[in-house]
Formats: sequence, structure tokens, C-alpha cells
Amino acid sequence: MSQSNSLLPRRPAFAVRRQLHHAHGLPFAEHLPADLIHRTAHQLGLCFRERIFTPAVTLWTFLSQVLDHDHSCRQAVARLLAFRTARGLRPCSPDTGAYCKARGRLPEPLLRELTRDTGRRAAEQAPAGWLWKGRPVKVVDGTGLSMPDTPANQQAYPKSKKLPAGVGFPLVRLVVVFSLAAGTVLEAALGRRSGPGTGEQSLFRSLWEQFRPGDVVLADRLYGDFFTLARARQRGIDVVTRPAAGRAPLDFRGRRADDLRLCWIKPERPPWLSPREYAALPRYLYLRAVRVLVRQPGFRTKRLVLVTTLRDATAVTGADLADLYRRRWQAELNLRSLKQSLQMDILRGKSPEVVRKEIWAHLLVYNLVRRIMVEAAVAAGVRADAVSFTGALQTVNAFLPEMRAAPTAEDARVLWEVLVWAVGGHRVGNRPDRYEPRAVKRRPKNFPRLSQPREAARRRLRGGTKRARRKR
Repeated sequence: MSQSNSLLPRRPAFAVRRQLHHAHGLPFAEHLPADLIHRTAHQLGLCFRERIFTPAVTLWTFLSQVLDHDHSCRQAVARLLAFRTARGLRPCSPDTGAYCKARGRLPEPLLRELTRDTGRRAAEQAPAGWLWKGRPVKVVDGTGLSMPDTPANQQAYPKSKKLPAGVGFPLVRLVVVFSLAAGTVLEAALGRRSGPGTGEQSLFRSLWEQFRPGDVVLADRLYGDFFTLARARQRGIDVVTRPAAGRAPLDFRGRRADDLRLCWIKPERPPWLSPREYAALPRYLYLRAVRVLVRQPGFRTKRLVLVTTLRDATAVTGADLADLYRRRWQAELNLRSLKQSLQMDILRGKSPEVVRKEIWAHLLVYNLVRRIMVEAAVAAGVRADAVSFTGALQTVNAFLPEMRAAPTAEDARVLWEVLVWAVGGHRVGNRPDRYEPRAVKRRPKNFPRLSQPREAARRRLRGGTKRARRKR
């Protein structure tokens, strides 16, 4: 960055204490204090100017923008203006220009590091009873997000080649590693949706440093290939997944138990793997396969096969593996919370840099809400996934105005304790073995999709020509 001032502004100590005293009403200042933000920025070697929009204030405003149902910059600046005025501080301009410039200066590594830090802290604070057989489980899954159709976004994240020019939106692929115990985001990687080296597996391979010996990786069948399992075993990590698509089905006929021992032979070297890395992998991979019969009426899947590196059937039974793999669905629910409850499905950034910051800001807000849920779950004596994320988000949004208006830090502390208690009261509905038809009840609007560039459609409307209807 081009700022020449020092990282930490030289101001009297009473001024710093006054700013921190007035920070108690800002969103998540309890779990994301200004000193943590500045310390993380210092560790990353980042600089900033001392103005109204310091990194802490800019980040808090950015997070409130993500947290609110109205994602506009005008609404975020209006909240900050009201907050400063109520605290007797110098009002900021209602114009969004200064905030947008400060948000543009907010470094992406700062958002990424704070996301990792908050997710890791929440996972470490989870009670030991939330672990699976005393081991941390990390769930991996991927999804796709869309963004405004600007030339810069198109160049960084191109659309599918099947779409004509001017139609559709740029897409970004996101792979997330969740903590199964706390539900927080531990790490994430994002990239294009098309082109070589942009698949979900490629992004996942860039996240191996996140895993530690003793971890258990829980993933869908996309990760059930030889190279993923072999790399995991080299690092002392166990995996529970399903065999990758295309692999020959396992034959359980004539066997009394639904438990097999497997030996996978190393396939030929793929292009993305270097000869040195390929040679370091074992020639044989000894695994275990467990067949799970699904007897719940209404479920589409009647049987599935799990493969795992956990070969000790005495320590980990087939029922243990089946129960664990069923909890893999928590990753789908976490992604739904991000994309629907936090509205990350359709991003607003008009440049790739802002899009990436917006994604990391959503992940950071998600982790901060999850930290509140963990605290509430511990106080209520339940597991974290028993607390509703949507209920927690609604409660946080309802309490934030009162916390901003709290005259003293003690009043804000009382509000915080009630907030945590209320969040713990919002439980996920007990719906065992729920099943629903894959159909929609409400009809969509009877408008065709835009299949040509918008400017061409406007010219057609100006010319008075009708759109050619396709025969049904």
C-alpha cells in the first residue's frame, strides 16, 4: 500500500482508551477488538493512515454491511454516522466515497487471517465432548457464487464457454473447510469455475497445510480417490468418504459382514502431479470399506459404501462411520447459511478484488456468529449444531441497535449476556429422518431468461420487434 504513515498511530494513551471504550457498541467488538485487528495488520506488515476509517472502523463497518439485510454502502455509512453522533464523536460524511476507498485499501490478507483466527479459536474452545472419539473432524465441501457482469469480473472469473457473449454472470468456485464441532470456517480457497487447475479438487490441494496429524477429514465422493487418501495418510490424517465416481463397485455378495479390507493400486501419474511427488506416494493403499443400508422410508439412497483409512473395526465400528458420514450434511447446511441467511449467493463487488474481500468478509461474519453460537451452546448444555444459525443471526441483528445505544460498557455487557442466552434458546427443529419431494410448490414468474446481451434486447424493444417464441 502507498500510505507512508506508521502502522500504529502515535496518539495520547487517553485517546486510544477513549476509542476502545466507545467500541463496545460496534458489531462483534467483543470477539474482534481493535487491538486484535491492528496486531494482525502489524504481523502482516500492513500500513494505514489514522483517519475516521481506521482498519478497525472500516472492518466493523464492512461487517455490519454484510450482516444487515440491506447490503448497500449507503446503509453501512448511515449506521456509522448514527453511531458516532450518538457517542459525541465527530460525524463522518454521509457520502459513501470515503468508506468505499477505505474498504478498497482494506487488505485481503487481513480478512483472510482474521477469518482463520476466529474459526480456529472457536474450534479450540469447543468442549471435548463435541469431538468425535476425541479427534477433531474437518468437513470439506465446495460451492459456486455469482457476481456482477462487469468486464473486470469477466476477465478474472469467466463464464461458461457454452454461453454467448453478454449472457450470464461470472462465477467463482469456493472450497471451504469447516470444523464439525464448532461449525466455523477454518480455511477456504477460491478460483475460477472453468479452465485447467480450477476444479474443486485443485483448490482443495492448496489447503493441505490446514490439516494436522490426528485430524479426520469428512468429505463426499469427489474426494474418494487414491491420491487424496494417500496424501492424507502421509500426513497422519484419516479420511471418511465414498469411493470416487467411476471406480468399480465393491462386491459384498457372499459375505456375512458389511465390512471389507481393500488394497488400491496406485494409478498412472496425473498431469497435475509432479514425478517427484508421484514417486513419494506408496504403491499400495490399504483401506477399509463399509456398506451402509438406509432403511428410512422416503430416502432416495437405499445403500451406500464408505471407504476410510480407519481400519481398526474394534475402535471404530461400521455404525460409528455411518453416523459420522451422516453428519457430513452439516457442511451443506453451513453453505446454505452462508449463501441464503448471509446472502453470499449473489455478490455485489464490481471488481475481482472487492469480490474476494466480500467473500472473506462473509466468512468472517459467519465465524463471528458461530462463536456466539458456541458460547450459547456451552451455556445451554447442548451441541453447537443444535442451535439455529438463522435464529442466532436474527437475534444479533435485533440486539445490535440496542448495543450501539448502550451508554456504558456495563450496559453493553448486560445486553451481551442476554443476547447469548437468547441465541441458546433458538434450537434447530427436531426432524429425524426428514424427507421432502424435489419439487417447488410456488410457480416462478412467467418470464423467459435473458438469452442475448441486454443492449441487444433494448434495441429490439426500441425497434418494436417481438421476441421469437420457441415452439413447445
